[in-house]
Formats: sequence, C-alpha cells, structure tokens
Amino acid sequence: MKISIGNDHAGTQYKNIIKLYLEEQAGIEVINYGTNTDDSVDYADFVHPVAEDVENGTSDYGIIICGSGNGANMTANKHQAIRSALCWSGEIVKLAREHNNANVLSIPARFVSVQQAVDMVKIFLNTDFEGGRHQTRINKIPLK
Repeated sequence: MKISIGNDHAGTQYKNIIKLYLEEQAGIEVINYGTNTDDSVDYADFVHPVAEDVENGTSDYGIIICGSGNGANMTANKHQAIRSALCWSGEIVKLAREHNNANVLSIPARFVSVQQAVDMVKIFLNTDFEGGRHQTRINKIPLK
C-alpha cells in the first residue's frame, strides 16, 4: 500500500509522527510531500501533489494536515477523483470510509491531539467502504 502525505507548517509534528507510524507497518510505503519545518508555507503547494497521486493511482490513499484541516480539504476536493474527508473523531473517520469511500483524510492539527490523529489514521486505513446504496450516491459527486 502507498500513502501520500502532505502538510503545511501547522502539521509538521503530526506528519512526522504519522509517517513514522506508517513506516513501522508492514507493507506501507509513504510518499512525503509535506514541509519539514515550522516556517509558514501555503498548504495548497503540499496538498495538490497528494491529491494528484491518489487521483492518478500512484498512491492508494492520501493524508493531509493543516491547522484547521479546512484549507487542505478544500484544496484536495478540487480534484475530480478525490473524496477528502475533514475528520476530528474516529467515528467521523469510520463513516467517511464506510459511506463516502473517502480516499484522503484531512486532519485539523490545531483541534486534535497527535494520538487522536494517529488513531484516526488507523481507523481510516482499516475501514472498508460498504458500497451498495453509498456507491450510488458517490457516483453523483463528480461534475460531468
């Protein structure tokens, strides 16, 4: 499994810990597009490459992190094949995967702890899409 990860300056610490967690898991390769400093940067510069990887099949999933999660999430969702979910609890992550087949997880670093973020990543990667009626709804998302 390949995971692309991107973050702005608010998400550097979270990215480093999540990346370490992922690399410790068997069979997961991480592609890091995030900044490695706390110097102010523009989140879109680090989110578009993640979304492009997921959209073109280079990566199976994406994880994006910024202060509120909103800017990163909005940026990712500009890509037609992306279903990025802004999540702040495990329950929301689970539903985003089961009902929306989210392929990108957006984490609000200023509103969840590092441990919550890692736990959300675990749930994201271990929850399957239910399909069925949810697939019908997802098919209506992209603009034609």
